[in-house]
Amino acid sequence: MSEKQERAVELKNRTGDSHYNCCQAVACVFSEEAGVDGATLRKLGAGFGLGMGGMEATCGALCGAQMILGLMKYQGKPIRNEAKELCRAFTEKCGASICREIKGVGTGKVLCSCDDCVRNAVELVEGMI
Repeated sequence: MSEKQERAVELKNRTGDSHYNCCQAVACVFSEEAGVDGATLRKLGAGFGLGMGGMEATCGALCGAQMILGLMKYQGKPIRNEAKELCRAFTEKCGASICREIKGVGTGKVLCSCDDCVRNAVELVEGMI
């Protein structure tokens, strides 16, 4: 595990006002490389936790990874291919990209823990930037 992966999990597992959702945790560990302060990334990621809309949509960890990919790779041209590859690789590692499916809502079969989703998202971004 990389230092960034463990730092992101630590942020996600904080309690109270210092808690970060999955998106915030992934994005904030890249603040220095992305050239964006952590407070701004935390605000940007605030609406992407718990799979946007209460587990109904894309995993927050993947959203945070895509945000950082955009900050690091975008240079005036679309980054569709990189974004698609990130989504594909995340889905392969975690079993799905939709929070509800990853958490086994309706099936009872958890495909990947939240901590591992965060770790995987950070690992994938580290490999792409």
